[in-house]
Amino acid sequence: MNLPFAEAYKIKSVEAIYRSNREEREAWIKEANFNLFNLKSKYVFIDLLTDSGTGSMSQNQWAALMQGDESYAGASSYYNLKEAVKDIFGFDYFLPTHQGRAAENVLFSALVKENDVVPGNSHFDTTKGHIEFRKAIATDCTINEAFDTEAEHPFKGNLDLNKLEEVYKTTEKGKIPFTVVTITNNSSGGQPVSVQNMRDVYELSHNYDIPVLYDSARFAENAYFIKLREKEFENHSIKEIVAEMYKYADMMTMSSKKDGIVNMGGLIGLKNEEVFKQASVFNIMFEGFITYGGMSGRDMNALAVGLQEVMEFDYLETRVKQVEYLGNKLIEAGIPIQKPIGGHAIFVNAVKFLPNVPKEQYIAQTLAIELYKEAGIRGVEIGTLLADRDPETRENRYPKLELLRLAIPRRVYTNNHMDVIAAGLINIFERRESYTKGYEIVEEAHILRHFTVKLKEI
Repeated sequence: MNLPFAEAYKIKSVEAIYRSNREEREAWIKEANFNLFNLKSKYVFIDLLTDSGTGSMSQNQWAALMQGDESYAGASSYYNLKEAVKDIFGFDYFLPTHQGRAAENVLFSALVKENDVVPGNSHFDTTKGHIEFRKAIATDCTINEAFDTEAEHPFKGNLDLNKLEEVYKTTEKGKIPFTVVTITNNSSGGQPVSVQNMRDVYELSHNYDIPVLYDSARFAENAYFIKLREKEFENHSIKEIVAEMYKYADMMTMSSKKDGIVNMGGLIGLKNEEVFKQASVFNIMFEGFITYGGMSGRDMNALAVGLQEVMEFDYLETRVKQVEYLGNKLIEAGIPIQKPIGGHAIFVNAVKFLPNVPKEQYIAQTLAIELYKEAGIRGVEIGTLLADRDPETRENRYPKLELLRLAIPRRVYTNNHMDVIAAGLINIFERRESYTKGYEIVEEAHILRHFTVKLKEI
């Protein structure tokens, strides 16, 4: 018989987690004002809130961490990370930051002005937040197939070139500081972008003298899908594919807490020295000196190792196949999810899952709360709460997709945990017609409300 697939790692350290009961969970989520971000982690059995900073580091990363140079300026750990960034992505200029949104804050402070327009493929929450905080406009140019969860398009993260060129043609010259290409595209379901689309976007953008910025949080997972789905690259290594991808980027931001496989860290990569000089000023103001940028030396060392390890095919195959394992169980049960299955998470179509809950009552958040009550599993809403309000009218924006995201941490859970997640969702799905009410907002922040919002039951 064929040997079954198994994880390409051994477990060396474990952490106990508490199996709570439903009565406890109902009390805890009420105390948290029905906001899963407000839950204490000890109240969570399986935590799928995010894959950001929640992964397990390797023994080589821990070894590198112990050799961290904590000098304020010019630490060897900085040069280790700088060398890794140059080797992998090809950027001559580099700034460390403490995480991805910090990288956005630094770079956007240098480049984004009031009334600017920033096109992209379904900007994620912090990206859109940093754009709109500066009174600029984030414009979505994702292909239409991304919003049909049943469509089996191999690269749903792609930008629609016609939509993008229409933005270029209709926007005043000099008012587009850059175009964002998010790899993989988180907001549309962890979907990859093809190299051909990257080439086309780069060529079109440069025809209009507009630089291209990659949001690179999951660059290696994107490269893995390219190897599997884009014929030109089936015989290329992941590292070779990444090198090709970044030929078509002028700059990058990265939350290194994802495909850097570290618990804290971020970075900016640049090809333009002048932009580097502008960003350096804001890096010093907001993050720290340019050779540490809010990161400790030990964390920079661990990140330098993680960026190399994440491109190992065996690691990526193990990672993505665990997500596929969960996704296939849900598909078999008839649960509507974004197809094809993405790289870092399962995205459940909450509108199809809970058809009787009104859209004004936050359908995906309702499903997330029910999953926590059912099985102690914490997911996150990628829907109306996250989409926030229109900056002018302050009315809710209803996105094309209302999703519950179940983000799988790297090298943390076993497939037994995936079985528990599937069972919890299936239990709710079997009684889905009984759910007719959701939640309303009691208190919300001016921007990025989903992190701190307070809700009550209808």
